Amino acid sequence: MIANEQQENRECPDGGQAFARVIYQTHGTALLQFAQGLTLGDVHGAEDIVQEAVLRAWRHADRLTSTPGLTRPWLFTVVRRLAIDAHRTRRARPADLIPTALDREVVSDSSERTLTSQVLTRALAELDRPHREVLVHRYCLDRSIEETAAELNLPQGTVKSRSSHALRALRHALTSLGAAGPAALR
Repeated sequence: MIANEQQENRECPDGGQAFARVIYQTHGTALLQFAQGLTLGDVHGAEDIVQEAVLRAWRHADRLTSTPGLTRPWLFTVVRRLAIDAHRTRRARPADLIPTALDREVVSDSSERTLTSQVLTRALAELDRPHREVLVHRYCLDRSIEETAAELNLPQGTVKSRSSHALRALRHALTSLGAAGPAALR
């Protein structure tokens, strides 16, 4: 590493773009691996952290190139601090503000939502009462298997099997109504 530090000092005395390029060539892989470990494998987050660390190194190029052996420990310290800051930011953000896959699947308008609701209601009406009850408790009321079993006074195994059979029957009912293809409700 001393040879690499000397190369940084020789090639980049002005703190220009060459400095950032040498930093990436010399320390980039190790910094990225370190950052990935700190971000629990989040590759994109780790890349952002390393990029910010190199940017900060570029801003302080005059100080880093004037002291041999300072660059690598300085970079690792910056990466560690940036990872801590990123973790704190994620932790401080309320869970309801964190985007999820469901946030991106927004129904386009209320008429489509109403139509979907009507078709689903018709399909549910075609099911026998025990199957419909299990589906309503499990998916409409968002209850667990245990909660559904207790509410309907059924064994948990019965709730599981009825859920499976009811979903299959609902899939068939939706298909017969022309509302769903074969991949529906998987």
